[in-house]
Amino acid sequence: MGAGRVDWVDTAKGICIIFVVMMHSVLGVEAAAGETGWMHVVVAFAAPFRMPDFFLISGLFLSNVIARDWKLYLDRKVVHFAYFYVLWMTIQFAVKAPVFMGDMGAMGTLEFYLLSFVQPFGTLWFIYMLPVFFVVCKLAHDNRIPWQVMLAFGAVLQVAPIHTGWLLVDEFASRFVYFYAGYIFAPQIFRLAAWARERIGVSLAYLVGWGLVNGGLVYFGWAHLPVIALALGAAGAGAIILTSALIVNSGQLGLLRHFGANSIVIYLAFFFPMGVTRVILLKLGFLDIGTVSLIVTIVASVSPMILFWMIRKTNLGWFLFKRPEWAHLTGTFGRKRQPQAAE
Repeated sequence: MGAGRVDWVDTAKGICIIFVVMMHSVLGVEAAAGETGWMHVVVAFAAPFRMPDFFLISGLFLSNVIARDWKLYLDRKVVHFAYFYVLWMTIQFAVKAPVFMGDMGAMGTLEFYLLSFVQPFGTLWFIYMLPVFFVVCKLAHDNRIPWQVMLAFGAVLQVAPIHTGWLLVDEFASRFVYFYAGYIFAPQIFRLAAWARERIGVSLAYLVGWGLVNGGLVYFGWAHLPVIALALGAAGAGAIILTSALIVNSGQLGLLRHFGANSIVIYLAFFFPMGVTRVILLKLGFLDIGTVSLIVTIVASVSPMILFWMIRKTNLGWFLFKRPEWAHLTGTFGRKRQPQAAE
C-alpha cells in the first residue's frame, strides 16, 4: 500500500468502482440484446448506494486540504480532474467518431463534442462533478457557512424532485449531500470503520439487516422515493464502510484494495474493453445475457489495470493517467500533496 493510503478506504473504492463498471456493462449488454439477464438483479440492488458511497468516500480527506490557498486548491481539485475529463472525453469521441458521424454528421458531432464541456459526457460525469463539489465546499468553508446549513441544503436538494435534464444540475442535487457528509463526518466514519473491526458479529448482523431492507425496497420499487432514497444512500454507504473494514480485517481480497487505489485508472479506461467485449460476445451468441454481462464486467474492470501495468513497465503513456507538468497551474507543480480520495 502506498504511503498515505488507508486500506479500508481503498477497499471501499474498489467495491464502488466494480459496481460502477458492472452497471454500465450490464445495462449496455441488455440494451444491445433487448433483454435482461440475471446480473440485472445485482445492479438493481446496488443502485441505491453505488454512487452515494463513491461520493462520500471522495469527500473523506477534504478537511486535509480545504484550507489551502486557492491557487493550489484549484490545481489539485479542479485542474487535476479537468485534465483527465478533457483528455478521456476526446479519446472516447475519437473512438466513437464513426458512429457519431453516421448519426449526426460532422457538424452535429462537433457540436456534441463542444457541448460536452458544459454537459458531462457519458461515463465521465463523475470526474466532471467532483471539481464542482470541491469548489462549493471551499466557498462554504472560506465564507464560514455553518456545516449544518450546508448539510441541510444538500439533503433538501436530494429529496426535492429536481429533474431538469441538465446533468450538472440534476447530479449536483442528487449527490452533493453524500460528498459533503463524507467531508464533515470523516472522523466519525473512520471511527465506524475501526469499530467494525472490533465488533465483527454486530457488523455482520447490521449488514444482513441492511441487505434485506435494501433488497426489499428495491424489489417493491420504493427505493427511489424521496427521503427513502436519501436514507438508503446513507445506510448503504455505511454498509460498504463496514464491509470494507471487515474485508481488510480478514486479510482477504487484496485485489479490491488494489483496484480502489487505482480506481481512476479503471474509471477512465473501462469504456473501450467494455464495448469491444460486449460486441464480440453478443455476436458469438452462445452465452446467456447474464453470463455475457458478467464477463464484460470482469474484462472491463481488469483491462485498464493491465494497461496501467504496461505503462509502468514501458514508461510510455503516463499522460493517460498522470497529469504532466504543463497541465499544472504555474508554481503548483511539485508542491507537497496530501492524499486524495479520487486519484
